[in-house]
Order: sequence, then structure tokens, then C-alpha cells
Amino acid sequence: MTANIFITGGAGFIGARLADRFARGGARVTVFDNFHPQVASIHPANLQRLAQVGVQVVRGDVRDRDALAAAIDKAAPDLVYHLAAETGTGQSHDLPARYSDVNVTGTATLVEALRDATSKAGRVILAGSRAVYGEGACVDAEGQPTLAAHRKSEDLAAGDFVLKDKAGHPLVPVATSADCPVNPASIYASTKLMQEYLLDQGFWGSGTEVAVLRLQNVYGPGQARDNPYTGVLSIFARQIAEEKTLDIYEDGEITRDFVFIDDVVSALHRVGTIETMPEGIIDIGSGKGVTILDVARRLLHAMGRDPDRLRISGKFRAGDIRHALADISRAKMELGWQPEHDLATGIDQLVAWEAEASAASETSGAAKPAPANAALPGIGTTQ
Repeated sequence: MTANIFITGGAGFIGARLADRFARGGARVTVFDNFHPQVASIHPANLQRLAQVGVQVVRGDVRDRDALAAAIDKAAPDLVYHLAAETGTGQSHDLPARYSDVNVTGTATLVEALRDATSKAGRVILAGSRAVYGEGACVDAEGQPTLAAHRKSEDLAAGDFVLKDKAGHPLVPVATSADCPVNPASIYASTKLMQEYLLDQGFWGSGTEVAVLRLQNVYGPGQARDNPYTGVLSIFARQIAEEKTLDIYEDGEITRDFVFIDDVVSALHRVGTIETMPEGIIDIGSGKGVTILDVARRLLHAMGRDPDRLRISGKFRAGDIRHALADISRAKMELGWQPEHDLATGIDQLVAWEAEASAASETSGAAKPAPANAALPGIGTTQ
């Protein structure tokens, strides 16, 4: 077992669970997190989780070179996970400077701090995003791989949501793997791709190995319920609990690959502890796609509501992609990993947690209305 672990964004949705798993296995774990107010609702429970297993928590910003370097020198990590990032497709369109500063400059600062550290990390692992693929793998009418053009706002406004090639011919989406060319369609996606480049190039010629797991839509108990930019299932669950009508974007046929939090933590843990780390990109998802309309109805049914308590609004958002589905064959073959939770099981756990969270909010009087734009089918999260 690797002795010293350092996790940026380690007080977040994924990071706290990963830290907990390593600590329970006997590792000395330090998390470095800025406690972003956008996901503040999850921090108390996560801090309690981390305290119970003896994780060292350092509050700081990845852009703060001095604070980051001091924390790294003290932790002397063998293994580093980089999970700290601004997340959310729609918000990145509105705040490009903030996303670039945190995701790109923050990653560059981490590279410098690790290279200058007295004790060199042997392995750095990035929680990447499938967003870097844009629309991902598609085939044309003859079954030939073809890159989809970015969808135009005028087409979306007219209700034309279909994927097309540059000549305007319709395409059929298929499962996406790292063989697919990157083609980011949002500022968030572009900054996540730059994180990959910075880590790969920043540790060139060193003894530090770099791994990238491109995550699909991560969901499950403990995800921030009040962050309107990521975690569509937790947002939907809260809106259902508040007796709201779900607003389904486009025509409801947006497809996502939802992967349960425990499966993501297992994949991250596996790539950090496997004896010989695979080279290149590894895609992590369930390997199964589901439409936003279908999953919304499943949630409504699971929470005892009318499955038709929703409206298909035709709204759309800059940078959103139409289909997401991972080819996870490489993760199975080279990591020995595969998801253990299907969507039905995951939804049951999410619904049970939402009931507890809603009851706690009512008791404390802390319940707040969800933001008006909360029901957005976000690409994913590394929180």
C-alpha cells in the first residue's frame, strides 16, 4: 500500500470518499481543498467522514503556490490525485476567466509545486472528464467513424437537435473510447483537456507517472443538492422532493452515461495502487446510456411521484453535448475494473439519501429553493 496520499479537491464529492478509502487501508492521507461555497452543503458531512479516519485537511487554493508547496512538502506524497476543478458546462460559458484560472493555472501551479518538492511523487492521477470528446464517437450512414460538428445555436433554437457531420448529414452516436479524437464543445471541456496536456508535458522526462481517467456523469448519495451546474440526478431528486415539475431540456433524448460514486472511487483507487500503471487514457462509466427523459421518469417513480410530472421544454444550453456513452473495455482489461452498481441500484441509494437530506433540512430550517436553472443536464463533475 502506498504510504502517503495527497488529494486536491479532497473534501469534495469524490475526493472525500477516495481519501476515506485510502485512510481505512492504512495510508497517511492529506487533502487540499478550498471549500468552494458552490458545494458548501456537502462539506460538514465530508469533514466528519475525514476526521473519523484521521485524514489531514488543509484549506487552500491550488492557485496559491506557497500554500500548495508547503502542504505538499509536509505531506511528502508518493501518490497525488488532482480532483480540484471548477465544474459545469453552462457556468463555464459565463465565467471563462474563472474556469481557465482555476483549472489551467491551478494545474500548472500543481506541476511546479510537485517538481520542486523535496520528495518526488511517483504517480499523479487526474480526474478527467469525458467532456473533452465533445459529441464523442459517431458513425455515418455507411457505418464509418465520423467526427460530429458542433451543434449550432440556430439549429437548437429551431428544435433540430440531431448530430450531423460538417456537411450536414445525420450521424449515429456510438460508445466513445480514447481512440476518438478530442473535440471539446465547451470552455469547461477545453480547460479539462488542458489539464491533461499540462500533466503529461509537465512531467515529461521525470520519474513521475501520469494517469488520466476520463469520467462520465458521476452520481450518488452525498452529491451537492444545491449546485445548479453539475449532478443532474441529485438536482432532480431535490426538485422532486420539493414537489416541483421537472424541466427537461431539448426533446428529452439527451443521453448520458451515469456512473455510481462508489464505482468511480474504486477505479481511482485501482489506478493508484496497481503495480504497473497502464499508459494513456482510461474511460470510466457504466458503459450504458440512458436518456434524460427516461432517468427523470425513473426518479419520479422511485420517489413515489407521477412519472409524467415533467415538461419537455425545448430549452438548450451553450456547450451541452447530445450523447455520452463510454467504452469501458480498456478499464476492464487493463485495470481489472468494472462497475458494480447498475442504475436502478444507484437510484435507490440516491433516493434514500435524498429523503434523509430533505428531512434534515426541514428539521434545521435550512431548506432553500433550487436555483431557477437547476434542471440542466450537466456533463459531469469532479467535485
